[in-house]
Amino acid sequence: MKKQQGARPVDALCYQKNSVFALCMGLAALLAAAPAAAQLARKPSYYQQQNQPQPDGPAAQLVPRPSVPSSLPALRSQGDFDQLARVYDAGTPMQLAHVLFAIDLKARPPRAYYIDTPRYQLHVRFLRDTRLVPNTLKREIDRNYLVPERRFLFGTLSWQQNIGSFTYEFWEGDRLTVALLRQADAQVKASFFAPVKFKTNSTLHERVAKEAGIDAVSQEALIREQPFLPMNLGTATGRVRIVDDESGINALLPDDIAVLRQVPISLPPVAGVLTERPSTALSHVNLLAKGWGIPNAYVRDAASVLKEHAGQWVALKVAASGYQVRRLAPEEIAALPLRSARVAAAGAVPGGARGIQPDLRETRLLPLASLRARNSAQCGVKAANLGAMQAARIPGTSVPDGFCVPFAHYDRFMRANGLAGRIARMQQQPGFASDPKLRQKALAQLRDEIVQWPVDAATAAAWRAAWQTQLGGGGVFVRSSSNSEDLPGFSGAGLYTTVPNVKTGDALEAAVKKVWASVFNPEAWEARGAAGFNAESVLMGVFVQTAIDSANAGVMITRDPFDAGHPHVTYISAKRGIGIRVVEGQRVAEQVMYSSWSKAVQVLSRSAEDTALQLDKDGGVKEVPVEAGRNVLTDELVVRLASVGAAVKRTFSGVDQDIEWATVGDRIVLLQARPYVERRRWR
Repeated sequence: MKKQQGARPVDALCYQKNSVFALCMGLAALLAAAPAAAQLARKPSYYQQQNQPQPDGPAAQLVPRPSVPSSLPALRSQGDFDQLARVYDAGTPMQLAHVLFAIDLKARPPRAYYIDTPRYQLHVRFLRDTRLVPNTLKREIDRNYLVPERRFLFGTLSWQQNIGSFTYEFWEGDRLTVALLRQADAQVKASFFAPVKFKTNSTLHERVAKEAGIDAVSQEALIREQPFLPMNLGTATGRVRIVDDESGINALLPDDIAVLRQVPISLPPVAGVLTERPSTALSHVNLLAKGWGIPNAYVRDAASVLKEHAGQWVALKVAASGYQVRRLAPEEIAALPLRSARVAAAGAVPGGARGIQPDLRETRLLPLASLRARNSAQCGVKAANLGAMQAARIPGTSVPDGFCVPFAHYDRFMRANGLAGRIARMQQQPGFASDPKLRQKALAQLRDEIVQWPVDAATAAAWRAAWQTQLGGGGVFVRSSSNSEDLPGFSGAGLYTTVPNVKTGDALEAAVKKVWASVFNPEAWEARGAAGFNAESVLMGVFVQTAIDSANAGVMITRDPFDAGHPHVTYISAKRGIGIRVVEGQRVAEQVMYSSWSKAVQVLSRSAEDTALQLDKDGGVKEVPVEAGRNVLTDELVVRLASVGAAVKRTFSGVDQDIEWATVGDRIVLLQARPYVERRRWR
């Protein structure tokens, strides 16, 4: 997988190799952090590294090497390859050797130039320094990526350790044609000493390779072979806990480094996470890890690999190049403050530990059309942002209609039933603060009580009337919109309950109470405590929204979640049907990235699921069979989604967004937008 560059096309091509992530454990000193290449397994960018010391020394990369030719017309041996190769991260687990090449299509016969890559880090430097294109403007050289009638093909050849093969490839924005690829394939294979495969870097390349009848290896295939995927980089100290099932998850403590056999839907605050199954950048677990600033990675056979450390205190580092675990010495353990103390010292999230200060004067049910950012104080950010997106009238999109049940209704209901006293008594129970299982039991009992408490008859009648008159009495989703989620420093993703496809008045009343009760979901209680919220400061607004039976649904981030230096990239994950499962993380969704700079669609994974969720005519959702193996996302839909994401970002003052979307017919439906949260803490 290659790194998408913020540089210009001719420059970026040089840095598209697939970095090999290898596992590295033991007592050795931790490696210096590699660039945040993360899931893409990308080669570091020369532009980001040229002012930093390289493993083999900066001077060796920048000065001429008189004993080495500027290029060779063929690589006839491993020695030829090694002589011209630039080696990234030499001596580390992600060591990667690669050689740039240029094919002059106008020469007779066409000529290959395998370039002294340490001397000429960029194709353009080689062309100019060797006078192959004297006095040619940069924009003219760039045309060699964009038009069929070109003089040069610019590529890179490297060794792919995970599949045991050499590959050659082109910049993802290269507008390859069938004829150009066939010429390149013939030239490379005729001039290289070993078998070599074409590596596709975009959906265009995949289509061209198929049409040309050329065997290729895709980015998705390379990702599947990786034994390690860093989801959130960072370091942590803690006790290793291997978790086999959900009961073990419920017993995790803030100072634990959780080794998970499955990717759970929720997780209490911990010091670090390693999973045996890969997830997506937008899985609930990874969003929690990013919000908490803790390391998170997929490690193949993690439980077996880390078995020797079970129950031991260790230092964990997750870097782009791999992960490391070092057993702590007794004196280091003694010097560690408990994580709970570090969390308390970390302070409150932006907006204060009380979240948004609620305005309890507003008791009306506010329709979506009236909601704007200012209504966050009455209805929460989720509901207010939906109103702002509807008001923005983004072409080709819609927001399902709905109304807000404001904070005041929750506050009045809870006061009438003495919630404050119940919380105080619950927290005073022996062991509540120290025993997570006891705490979960007490919280479950409180939730059960809340859903049994009666709602004032006039209030419940008002909900039913709004549902009937505004929404036509059809199926609705009853969603959380608290004052402690969707904040700039705390997303709260996955903490609270959504009740899908509610279809009767009685069910609507029960659903609102269930969402209210989810304030006391164990994962919500633990996450808020880690972030500095007081239990009494949290209020729940509810958004009642028309249910839609979508063909596809998913989430997207308006920047590269693996590298903040790529604002031109949109990350999208998707599944067919209703999008409830997209962010659960238990199964890998279809994942793509689109660059508005290169205009390329890059596939990280395709969804192989053979079932999807749809609305049930009797209420709730049902699982239905779907055609296995069909792509969820077309290139056309990806480009449209990226354009919509950019418009949503502009709506919210240029702040990067985490957006939930769905498709109904040819229309993109917007279901949520929250600030994309990524923090670095507790290192």
